[in-house]
Amino acid sequence: MKFEIFTLFPELFEPYLQISILQRARQRGLIEVAVHNIRTWTSDRHHVTDDEPYGGGGGMVMKPEPIFSAVEGVLGSSPQCPIILLTPQGRTFTQKIAQELASHPHLALICGRYEGVDERVRQHLVTDELSIGDYVLTGGELAALVVIDAVARLIPGVIGDPQGAAHDSHASGLLEYPQYTRPAEFRSWRVPQVLLSGDHARIKRWRREQALLRTWLRRPDLLDTAELTETDRQFLDRLQAQNEFEDDNPEY
Repeated sequence: MKFEIFTLFPELFEPYLQISILQRARQRGLIEVAVHNIRTWTSDRHHVTDDEPYGGGGGMVMKPEPIFSAVEGVLGSSPQCPIILLTPQGRTFTQKIAQELASHPHLALICGRYEGVDERVRQHLVTDELSIGDYVLTGGELAALVVIDAVARLIPGVIGDPQGAAHDSHASGLLEYPQYTRPAEFRSWRVPQVLLSGDHARIKRWRREQALLRTWLRRPDLLDTAELTETDRQFLDRLQAQNEFEDDNPEY
């Protein structure tokens, strides 16, 4: 899979891409990341990429010409891949969207800066807009790295365990169950006995119930759209009944 990044600050990307899973994925040819400096496509000697907004107001706005020229210079005048603008105004990036993007062999990511980009970039160039949360960053570079990382994990062979991504938080619509490793006892805190039992059916059931419990406690909104079995619903009903009983019978 190939990622095309369009940015004013290309030097921000390489340090993160040179470590751990993403570095190994690049070395093995599973992903390719090409970072393009938008300033390269400016036509003036000062390489200006922003200007004051029409109508007044604070801040600067990224000019349309360098962005169009950069994207079309790399992808051609009729790009065949999704062109995504990273912006606080975009749809909120989720695991489901990461799965959707992972089905494409080629993605282009445009990193916004300053007060944003000229509206004509939104109207006539990009095909999608993504936000990584309801807050504002100084630019879209961090958001682009988030998208690359989340999408790359879903490409076969990128992570060691072929089933690993399927068990991550949000992959199934639930938060992930608790994880433990050696030692079995640390400062008198022990690993749950079920994980030491060797009974894979019990372990699987425990993990599912813990994922349901954690989601119910921390992100109950996710349960509205998660794929739940009848057994899952019965477990959640028991949690709700227990919670209501404790509310009605507080201990003093």
